[in-house]
Amino acid sequence: MSGTHLNLAQVEALAREAHAAQTDKAGRPYTEHLAAVAEGVRVRGGTDHQIAAAWLHDAIEDDALSARWLAGAALPQEVKDMVLAVTKRPGEELTSYTARILATEGALLIKEADLAHNADPARLAVLEEPTRTRLAAKYAQVRGLLGLTGGEPPSDRKVSANPETH
Repeated sequence: MSGTHLNLAQVEALAREAHAAQTDKAGRPYTEHLAAVAEGVRVRGGTDHQIAAAWLHDAIEDDALSARWLAGAALPQEVKDMVLAVTKRPGEELTSYTARILATEGALLIKEADLAHNADPARLAVLEEPTRTRLAAKYAQVRGLLGLTGGEPPSDRKVSANPETH
């Protein structure tokens, strides 16, 4: 990202500030999740735009930032599109949500990293059994709808930033 757009360090700082008061279901600082998803995108060969979107992936859904803010933010449209793609809307069916992710270039990698961190057994282990069971089933269902069940990554995952994935 360059020029008039926020750089990755600025996006990270903005996301950390926006989510500073939030905690996850286990009571941990929510920013730990954002950092893990951004790192998950990076190690999977994601672009700077995908990493920026990873930092912001829950900002609108969690009311940390508004859709209006995102629309006017100094971010490439590609980043905004990915953030909106992975933002679950109230009452939205999972099939509609996952179809939007699959239809938006670059968004699948962000959701894959998000699901990987959310479903981390160590992270789930600190939750009560009913919550752990419910969330594990939900994450498995979303992975299935996104085609992330097998060993071979979907073609959307393959990005030009990592030529070995082509």
